[in-house]
Amino acid sequence: MKTPKTGFTLARYIALYSSIMLVLLSLLAMQLKGFNFAVDFTGGVVTEIKTDRPVNQKQLQTALSEVIKAPFSLSYAGNDSQWSVRQAVSGDTMPETSLLMDNIDSDFTINVVSSSVIGPQVGDELFEAGGLAILASLIAMMAYLSLRFEWRLASGAVIALFHDIIIVLGVFSWLQLEFDLTVLAAILAVIGYSLNDSIVISDRIREMLRSTTAEGSLNEIINRAISSTLARTLITSGTTLGTVSAIWLLAGQPLQGFSVALFVGIVVGTLSSVCLSATIPELLKLKREHYQIQEQPQGIEHD
Repeated sequence: MKTPKTGFTLARYIALYSSIMLVLLSLLAMQLKGFNFAVDFTGGVVTEIKTDRPVNQKQLQTALSEVIKAPFSLSYAGNDSQWSVRQAVSGDTMPETSLLMDNIDSDFTINVVSSSVIGPQVGDELFEAGGLAILASLIAMMAYLSLRFEWRLASGAVIALFHDIIIVLGVFSWLQLEFDLTVLAAILAVIGYSLNDSIVISDRIREMLRSTTAEGSLNEIINRAISSTLARTLITSGTTLGTVSAIWLLAGQPLQGFSVALFVGIVVGTLSSVCLSATIPELLKLKREHYQIQEQPQGIEHD
């Protein structure tokens, strides 16, 4: 198929080939580097602590580093005086964070509020449950799309969904960002967000294919459908990215993975809904006849 190198068509096909490369790189990263799973999945100790006065994260990180030699993560647990310390399991030995707090030499006092152990088995169960949640949502989305659209348009939206998830996972794998339950929740949100954009554009393409007044080739109809929905897509994505950026910058460490996953997912989801979900049906030979009812002429018999 010869692709015209002008306008939206050129942009759509460039985005298509770029997406293929990003997906391949993401799969390669997941194969070679894996994921940096948080304590939620690997098991470890979560200790809730409270300081006698508000302190910033850098101060507390420095003080804890004097007594906790193993790697740990520190995050807000409510305000500037309540914090959560997460430590992974080192071999068969559980970290005894609670016993170390009394040895900290600083101008503020640290009290242990609670300490809980997350076993590796619990982490495995959480990972399996999260994976099943993503799988169930994808199956439900595919069932919905297969009922709403002709299979060529439905295939474009489904492929765009998988594209978005793989790239978000690839970013976390390449950068070795901590993968916890909030990231899993963000991926589920990305699925819904990306599907919404894809449905809007696919609906517009279907309306134009059904219309008796719409003229031009399939390529021209797809370009007009994208043009008519582009302003809505950009405004929606732009305002959502603004909110996610605020969470990323102001919410701190606990929601960093969540905001990164949402930010990447919204960006690639917008591109895939505009380019992939609209271009793939064209490659699958979508035609106007697929959405028009063919009336059988009266009085004509066929062998």
